[in-house]
Amino acid sequence: MRIATWNVNSIRTRKAFVIDFLHNADIDVVLMQETKCRDDQFPLEDFERAGYEVAHFGLNQWNGVGIASRLPLEDIEQGFPGMPGFTKNPEEEPATEARAISATVDGLRLCSVYVPNGRALDDPHLDYKLRWLEALGEHYRSYQDQPGALPVAIGGDFNVAPLDSDVGDPAFLVQGTTHTSDLERTALQDFLHRAGLQDTVRPLVPTGYTYWDYKQGKFPKDHGMRIDFIFGSENFASQVTHASIERDQRQGDGPSDHVPVVVEVGAEDDFDRPMVF
Repeated sequence: MRIATWNVNSIRTRKAFVIDFLHNADIDVVLMQETKCRDDQFPLEDFERAGYEVAHFGLNQWNGVGIASRLPLEDIEQGFPGMPGFTKNPEEEPATEARAISATVDGLRLCSVYVPNGRALDDPHLDYKLRWLEALGEHYRSYQDQPGALPVAIGGDFNVAPLDSDVGDPAFLVQGTTHTSDLERTALQDFLHRAGLQDTVRPLVPTGYTYWDYKQGKFPKDHGMRIDFIFGSENFASQVTHASIERDQRQGDGPSDHVPVVVEVGAEDDFDRPMVF
């Protein structure tokens, strides 16, 4: 099975771009982030014609996550128990944001996440980001403690670059910058430890970024960051046979500012999976 994660930065704008990639790269399941649409606005028919079943969680024109699969989607869950919401006013009920969706695909529990940006170290969104990561880790720790828990993979835009080697943009190596702060890096490592997850891509792809800002020629300069990941439980990671960062998808007309990250799990020759022609 070939699994991708991709912050598509508006699925309605880039639906053809995404579907072409799914076919050309022979992707079985894609975990999407920042779809920027409500559930009723998702271009469902386009994906169904392309051979993909879709689960989506979108509440407005912001955020939004989805899973498209040419294998059956089962036990779909929007959000997760204990997922924090956001408000700047402590007297108001925090608003739910569409930032996580999970489904079971062929015996794997897959989750697409769009972790809050944080914005700045003195912004209320940073505390929200840290609490959100903690809650996600606690949920998947609890899930994996259950009898019969399936192998887990969580893919998405985590808005954290774990190491300086994951940063090519000098602006993000300045002291006091979000995405690379000690607070955020520690929160990400705590999340991985709590949930029992590991990076399934970097051991196989030792270099490369997944995001480049549109401004100031960041992509030609390769001033990018690696903030998109597929993290897996040990029993998922042990099945990964190949991984790639699809840098070429940042080129062309109107690309997303992120590129797909892909892993292949199981036997490389899987004759039982559906084919797309």
